Amino acid sequence: MKSIIVNSNEAGQRLDKLLGKYLNLAGKGFLYKMMRKKNITLNGKKCDGSEKLMQGDEIRLFLSDETFDKFSEVKVQRVSRQKLDIIYEDAHILLINKPSGMLSQKAKETDESLVEYVIDYLLNSGQLTNEELRSFHPSVCNRLDRNTSGLVAAGKSLAGLQMLSAVFKDRSLHKYYICGVRGQITKRQLINGYLKKDERTNQVSILHDAADGALPIRTEYEPLAYKDGYTLLKVTLITGRTHQIRAHLASIGHPILGDYKYGDPGLNEEVKQRYHIRSQMLHSWQMVFPELAEPFAYLSGKRFLAPAPREFSKIFGTEYEKEAGR
Repeated sequence: MKSIIVNSNEAGQRLDKLLGKYLNLAGKGFLYKMMRKKNITLNGKKCDGSEKLMQGDEIRLFLSDETFDKFSEVKVQRVSRQKLDIIYEDAHILLINKPSGMLSQKAKETDESLVEYVIDYLLNSGQLTNEELRSFHPSVCNRLDRNTSGLVAAGKSLAGLQMLSAVFKDRSLHKYYICGVRGQITKRQLINGYLKKDERTNQVSILHDAADGALPIRTEYEPLAYKDGYTLLKVTLITGRTHQIRAHLASIGHPILGDYKYGDPGLNEEVKQRYHIRSQMLHSWQMVFPELAEPFAYLSGKRFLAPAPREFSKIFGTEYEKEAGR
């Protein structure tokens, strides 16, 4: 017999859904049969799977160890050990400064992404067990392109995941980026356009007028520093579309330095030779949390900053960092 005490990450879901996570190799028919025969009970009583679980509920599975092992599998992907640059951590969330070159989430099964590094970190620090992974997987709640560095938020608990997902969805959490671009920009500007994505090539194009399949975009930017024909911009996404910053700035003649997808090959070679810049100079710099209710009121109005890669200081120095204190 195996006993499962429902924890805070498991509460609120249907019993049959949770059973499907613990016995993930069993068919639904097997689970319902076991409940009908009272080989699976909830709080000592017969159940049908539709019950909504509460923290502290007890699920008993009157199954042999062989049967449980046959129908249960926990996959933990081992990853190359990499120290995470953690900007902030509490019981519910992690804010991580993702390096350029790392995937936020898997593109294919064999990939190692930030999600796998987060799980590895939590397992090795004793904050998560293999058993808990049966029913709950920590995950990131915002994605950055592989070659974009900066702040990524991850949920360590179900409550944390739900809160982060909500503030990213309603755009009440404010995100600010910095990027190095070609040309001199002297004033703040808000630009509009339409973005159309080619799913086959995973590339977008920017249009001036509305068109079938094109989504409206708004991008705001302001200059922070200028040197040698390059401007450092602080960028606010009013809308958040795929590759929006990179494609939108390139479309108005200010491609991002080191961007090999939307940028200028000659420009990229120029900064490579002059400053040894080999990575895309786009960085998710700051996050500012909105007013939040309990249990997350402690995060209300908090501002978090991820230091930019050293490539930024090679061109622009560090004077621009004073802006972060505003």
